[in-house]
Amino acid sequence: MDWLDRAAMAGSAACMVHCLVLPILLAAVPAVSAFIVIPESFHRWALLFAAPIAAIALVGGHARHAASWPLCLGTAGLGLMTIGAFALPEGGVEITVTVTGGILVALAHTANLRLRHSCGSLGDRSRARSA
Repeated sequence: MDWLDRAAMAGSAACMVHCLVLPILLAAVPAVSAFIVIPESFHRWALLFAAPIAAIALVGGHARHAASWPLCLGTAGLGLMTIGAFALPEGGVEITVTVTGGILVALAHTANLRLRHSCGSLGDRSRARSA
């Protein structure tokens, strides 16, 4: 399940690069924006791809380490990303809401990954003591 958290973190990073760097690049180089057109539906499709992966990783982590806060943080982040993709018009507010959601999801996956590893380490220690 670690690979799901890592894949989800990579997806969050790619989303942030898309949301922050690409518009700046396109604004700085007007000639490039004539050739690269990213449809508004991209955000919706990216979210529909990322949300199930995030949910599986976060729920799986919760089942292993029983800490609820990464799941809640990830759910809040996915909620913000959903609002940004489906409820807000394209612009500054949409970017802010979407990036904030992406950051929350990335933090949730980082915490999930660390809690999984500490859970595994504690289990290894317990087995070592009983052996």
